[in-house]
Amino acid sequence: MERVWREFLTIAREEVGGRTVDTWFKAITLHRWDASGNTVYLQAPNRFVCEWVEKNHTALFRTHLGRLLSADSPRVVFVDARGSQKDEEKPAEPECAVVPVRVLRGKVSKRVPVGYDLSGVNPHYTFDSFVVGPSNSLSYAASKAVADNPGYVYNPLFIYGDSGLGKTHLLHAIGNAVRAKEKNAVILYQTADRFVNEFINAIRYDKMHRFQEKHQSVDLLLVDDIQFIANKEQTQEAFFHVFNLLYDLHKQIVLTSDTFPQDMRGVADRLRSRFACGLVTDIHEPRLETRIAILKKKALVNEVNASDEVFHYIASQRFTNIRELEGALIRVAAFAALTESEVTLELVERVLARTTNGGQDAGSSIDLDAIVRGVCKHFPYGLDDLRSKGRGKEVACARHVAIFLMKKLTSKSLRDIGKFLGGRDHSTVAHALDKVTMQLDEELDFRRQVESIEKEIVRERR
Repeated sequence: MERVWREFLTIAREEVGGRTVDTWFKAITLHRWDASGNTVYLQAPNRFVCEWVEKNHTALFRTHLGRLLSADSPRVVFVDARGSQKDEEKPAEPECAVVPVRVLRGKVSKRVPVGYDLSGVNPHYTFDSFVVGPSNSLSYAASKAVADNPGYVYNPLFIYGDSGLGKTHLLHAIGNAVRAKEKNAVILYQTADRFVNEFINAIRYDKMHRFQEKHQSVDLLLVDDIQFIANKEQTQEAFFHVFNLLYDLHKQIVLTSDTFPQDMRGVADRLRSRFACGLVTDIHEPRLETRIAILKKKALVNEVNASDEVFHYIASQRFTNIRELEGALIRVAAFAALTESEVTLELVERVLARTTNGGQDAGSSIDLDAIVRGVCKHFPYGLDDLRSKGRGKEVACARHVAIFLMKKLTSKSLRDIGKFLGGRDHSTVAHALDKVTMQLDEELDFRRQVESIEKEIVRERR
């Protein structure tokens, strides 16, 4: 029997894929083969697995198990872990101990399995420690509103944006704010990856009742990086039912992703529509002023003394997200502490020169002259124009695009770029970078133009 089952799993993996086999079929065993009755008895851990497999893959079992057992389309019967047939089962009470939990709103009583940590919220991430700027102000305001009135304002709240821009911070801040107001609130923070893993383990180890109780009992569900349930159909099915139950009970749901809901590939339409049925907000890369404010707040927490010039210089480096920005400050502070030095601009330049290469791989074969030539093909100006003090709108636009691509495609510092373009200081270059970044977010045609120039430059240097 064991050999037959192993061969069946190998065949099934080829037909339906490894994910279905690992999630569902490995939770099942070949219990017994009744040759006289032409019946295969399969043992499943619970009714949930029985019903799903019967609904979706009965034909697969009959075809291939029949061939392996030299039988003609055998009958497939599921039995539970005790060996009794499925239609004789009676719903069993959960084996885990439970304790009552007060419900914030609604009259539905709930129970939570003992031993579950229904929180996961980091107490250090609060609204007070979040730096607000134009790039995140809407997401911040929406998160505050949700924390003040969970379940009834902006439900669900969906926050999307690139990695490291503050989405996770806002999730934890909501959790901490709700906990401060409602000490008995059941709060659950988890990543989508953890949800997927818990779901798979619940199926394989007969713990679906615990999984369902855990997720159906929360007052505030915070799920990070929900895009990772893409292309996982069974997980999406489970999350769909959890979402619907909590939403109908007016329990608050907050989700984050790196993608706008309607652009999420591999996610069912009915889930994407639910993600977008509340309020959808985004977080952009922060502008220079916000980056400086973030650094100053981080420096205050870590007791780092530095001048405004130092903060401006660090913030001017083109780090891709806030984590990298804060990491740069930590490296500078650590180097200063180890060498017993003051945090000066010269020290910062020396430390960051080793780690901020602004695209070194691409820049290893691209020089500043090549970038100027590429930009000037799209603008009626030459190098002398870009180096001039002229501030006309068109020439300034060409100069700003050149600065942006120089920083992105080479390892040159802001000072090197400013020096090349007529002796401009690094703050002027930083301002140009910030302006282009904002324009790329707001103007689709401009973004396409810059992307086209960049592709031409890179292609010509290969």
